[in-house]
Amino acid sequence: MLTIGSHVSFNSKDQLLGSVNEALSYGANTFMFYTGAPQNTVRSKIDDTITKKALNIMQENKIDYSKVIVHAPYIINLANNKEDDKYDFSIRFLKEEVKRCEQLGIKYLVLHPGSHVGLGVDIGIDNIINALNIILNDTNVVILLETMAGKGSEIGSNFQEIKRIIDGVNNKQNIGVCLDTCHLSDSGYDISNFDKLLDEFDKIIGLSYVGCVHINDSKNPMSSHKDRHENIGFGMLGFDNLINIIYNPRLENIPKILETPWVGEYPPYKYEIEMIRNKKFDPELKSKVIC
Repeated sequence: MLTIGSHVSFNSKDQLLGSVNEALSYGANTFMFYTGAPQNTVRSKIDDTITKKALNIMQENKIDYSKVIVHAPYIINLANNKEDDKYDFSIRFLKEEVKRCEQLGIKYLVLHPGSHVGLGVDIGIDNIINALNIILNDTNVVILLETMAGKGSEIGSNFQEIKRIIDGVNNKQNIGVCLDTCHLSDSGYDISNFDKLLDEFDKIIGLSYVGCVHINDSKNPMSSHKDRHENIGFGMLGFDNLINIIYNPRLENIPKILETPWVGEYPPYKYEIEMIRNKKFDPELKSKVIC
């Protein structure tokens, strides 16, 4: 069965209940959310009563909670230890996010590996490994390293770098990978022959490590290293290529999450999910979203 959803909101009042209801309004059967704003440290206390109500609604609507994803905030950078206090903050804050996932009962937490900001790839990777071994010392949460576009000094824009991080993590059961279609293409991987790409990933890392796929079109051509998402079928990757990825049998049980841009002031996810389920591109999608 196709497990498809999108990024949804998580606010201090409705929390997980609001996230579930938003996902259902899009026709989704999974979703991804931040437990607070991705650019700051403000976090509301998790209300277990609200979480229980949300879990009941998910059960009624046959949403597999084990495939719901949390995304770590952007302000975390585990690759940079130029300043001890900032590095320690990233470790401490991500540890707190892991605890919030534990309280919510979330299994998977997607993380941007980090940027070495001039320290070099080797030192950056060592810093990430050190931090992850501290954070994953005692938890059931699985951190999924997201494949990156290679913008600036980002680490994780090729499979070899992600493999090195995984190799250094002590608790292998707590580490995995989130494939991002836009990032893969922008970093130089040809997603038009996705089975070949999966063969390469399997040889270097292993397909068993894939825990999530971010489905995004790209505004830029392959190897651009830009990381600018586009709506499904309206970018350089193309609708057919993305459909082939979404329905690839080797990733059948993996949740697919849309992170495509809003159209004006409106989310496109309801229409994109419908288009994906129908396997038919709708060139009028953007006008429908606005209407």
